[in-house]
Amino acid sequence: MDFKVLAVGDVVGNPGLDRLSRSLRYLKRKTGADFVIVNGENASGVGMTPRQGEDILDTGADCITLGNHTFNQRSIIPYLDDCPQLIRPANYAPQTPGRGWAEFDTKAGTVAVIDLIGRCDMPYGPDNPFLMVEKILKKTTAKIILVEFHAEATSEKLAMGYMLDGRVSAVWGTHTHVPTADARVLPGGTGYVTDLGMTGPINSVLGVRPEQSIANFRGDLTSRYQTADGPTKLEAVLFTIDSATGRCKAVERVDLHE
Repeated sequence: MDFKVLAVGDVVGNPGLDRLSRSLRYLKRKTGADFVIVNGENASGVGMTPRQGEDILDTGADCITLGNHTFNQRSIIPYLDDCPQLIRPANYAPQTPGRGWAEFDTKAGTVAVIDLIGRCDMPYGPDNPFLMVEKILKKTTAKIILVEFHAEATSEKLAMGYMLDGRVSAVWGTHTHVPTADARVLPGGTGYVTDLGMTGPINSVLGVRPEQSIANFRGDLTSRYQTADGPTKLEAVLFTIDSATGRCKAVERVDLHE
């Protein structure tokens, strides 16, 4: 039996939340997705509140992942422990609230989802993600294992993909908000893409008003970043997995652009 997993790129601000609300259920029907994972760490622009987490789940998401902005909205802290569908990077410090991986009951049996954060150009000094994922893999017996790697460097993401090839069902990257064109099944049977992209304003720099990002790179005095206006997009990748073997059979982009 085929088990289809839809992974949705970073939701940015109210435009991203609105687009997700309008489009996710349609995309689930169109693709026949059985399980949906949404990265919500930028739902407030920077970080995510509990209310925004509930809004994402109401759109049809089965799991929400976070990244380097996990703690920018301090109201998220109790929600990290209270919401079983929410996971933050597993390689944060062990005293950090919340969980870094979780198992879900699905029609294909138990599905494990692991969230990791990279170390290249990341400010929080997380534990080594390559060593952390090895520890987690020893704790699960799930046949279908999904790994999100929230990382800046494409080389770091590729290295993770190849290290886990044949050992997990899929590995995808988030964080850069720019979709990559390398969606494929790796030689060992693991679905892979370097970055999903983002859900939010099309005419923006990673969701931010272009003029603000330009000013920052020029060295001008800048104001707090604001989410851009205008038409929006939802960028996502669909993984088709053989539930009997846990191997990925196909990977395809399923982006929606206004």
